[in-house]
Amino acid sequence: MHADPQDVLYARFKAAIAAAFPDAPDADPMIAESRSAEHGDYQCNAAMPLAKRIKSNPREVAKLLVSKVDLSDIAEPLTEASIAGPGFINIRLRPEALATMLGAMDAPGLGVAPAAPALRVVVDLMGVNLSKQMHVGHLRSPVIGDAIARTLERLGHSVIRQNHVGDWGLPIAMVTARLQRLAAMGKINLDRLTLDDLDRAYRDAQAECQRDSAGLAAAQRFGLGPKALAELEEQVAGATEAFLSARETLIRLQQKEPATFAIWQRIADVTMKVCLDTCRRLHVNVTSEHSAGESSYADELTPMVAELQARGIAEPDQGALVVRLDDPAYGSIKEPCLVRKTDGGYLYATTDIAAVRRRVQKFHADRVIYVIDARQNLHLRQVFGASQRAGYAINPVTKAPALLEHAAFGSVLGEDGKPFKTRSGESVKLADLIQETVDRSRAAVMSRSPELSGDEAAAIAEGVGITALKYADLCNDRQRDYVFSFDRMLAFEGNTGPYLLYALVRIRSIFRKAAERGVDDAWMSTTLSIVEPAEKSLALRLLKYPSTLGQVATHLEPHRLCQYLYDLAGAFSVFFDRCPVLQAEPAVREARLRLCDLTARVLADGLAVLGLPAPERM
Repeated sequence: MHADPQDVLYARFKAAIAAAFPDAPDADPMIAESRSAEHGDYQCNAAMPLAKRIKSNPREVAKLLVSKVDLSDIAEPLTEASIAGPGFINIRLRPEALATMLGAMDAPGLGVAPAAPALRVVVDLMGVNLSKQMHVGHLRSPVIGDAIARTLERLGHSVIRQNHVGDWGLPIAMVTARLQRLAAMGKINLDRLTLDDLDRAYRDAQAECQRDSAGLAAAQRFGLGPKALAELEEQVAGATEAFLSARETLIRLQQKEPATFAIWQRIADVTMKVCLDTCRRLHVNVTSEHSAGESSYADELTPMVAELQARGIAEPDQGALVVRLDDPAYGSIKEPCLVRKTDGGYLYATTDIAAVRRRVQKFHADRVIYVIDARQNLHLRQVFGASQRAGYAINPVTKAPALLEHAAFGSVLGEDGKPFKTRSGESVKLADLIQETVDRSRAAVMSRSPELSGDEAAAIAEGVGITALKYADLCNDRQRDYVFSFDRMLAFEGNTGPYLLYALVRIRSIFRKAAERGVDDAWMSTTLSIVEPAEKSLALRLLKYPSTLGQVATHLEPHRLCQYLYDLAGAFSVFFDRCPVLQAEPAVREARLRLCDLTARVLADGLAVLGLPAPERM
């Protein structure tokens, strides 16, 4: 069975601590990778905190641990010379032990053991709104969410993706009402609607309905004259009329009046086609089956809120209904969660509570992950707290509370450090961003490989461009803002998608050259051998792959896998430069070819887990 050396060392030193210090069995062995290969491969840093705890000398504690720990099968013998400084224990792994571990890892699963227990996990990874163009702000949620979902699936969990579509309520009714009027006047052909048409209609409808009486009141207060008053009165009258029309349209939608509902359906079809086409191009696994609009919850809200009120969970507050969450069990949130407005209308929070209920009660989720902008933190804390207080977050199968998590992410910034915009100050359309990345990628590919045909260059540029765009997002800690740069993301050096793709293509080319030289497949059954320092460094890096996936799944941080792949590619580059492969004598060549193959498979698997397409050529 494959094992991460760090995990093995952790378990061995844990047992040694329990044997040497019975009063401190819970002490952390503190196993870390050595910063310098001169000092070994790993070190145990437990002696200092243990000594402080038991009021002893750190080096004496380290000596006792060295005498108690059994590492004979995996490491070189520990002696007093292994103890450095105040009590660091340096550990050097045996090459033959590493070779054995790699041999166990060199299987179809690459050492990744199925999760036990396997959980049902809902990942809310998208939230498009009908009638609105996807812009750069829509990039992070599906890209990060899909990487998290793929990681969980790779570990054997059952994942249910959810695209929470904003397809209901007054804003959509405003657009529907406006399109009805435009169609009746012959100013628009509903059969030829584009998302640009809908986006424009959305903005116009919002502007039309949002003119309110504030301007009129100010004009009256400051005596701006009859002309200004007349103009503002006309605007307010128009806005009131448009608003009333939208409310009437919403009622017709709720009643599914055929003509009105047909327009709404057309809006949904046009919006979702663009959304799903974008997901396909981004290699994000989101389909129509994963989409659940707010409309699907509409009929559940009134009975759900009535139930919350009857149970005393939702209580009146100045004509509205709120759920109070100041109890520590529900997050100690001073701001109550508003679930019904004074006019009887519902809010996003109401729908989101219904979504939690469905995801846990119907889908039987053990874990629900929301990959949403960090600015929604308070909103989600309120939704989670209200859902927990209502009992909606209890899995009916396991009877255990589902884990509700917010995988928050920061903003995409321009090189000026401000939110990424076009030169005119507008939001950058996601489709335009993708296309420009691919266009720039094609120019870079052609400059490196001018012999490629047009079709070959286009196919490679698509894969390289999409990988560059997604990796530039994923390689950053998701909680932080990051600066968008075409030049940086498309570079073939540094921690970039193109660099990793090039590393993989480079390894695969070794096998093509081997075939051209008549090298047979005997390497596939040869025994792995770790002799040179560069081989050892590569082996140590390879063995971290399964645990890295586990860390991504636990912390919901894909950048950990990105960093791992970058480090692996770097370790391979050093190995390839210092350890001849095809030029080596047959036995060494075969062992190194097997090491190359394992590296290529881990790189390819890691890229696939991140949702990054990898072309065969570059």
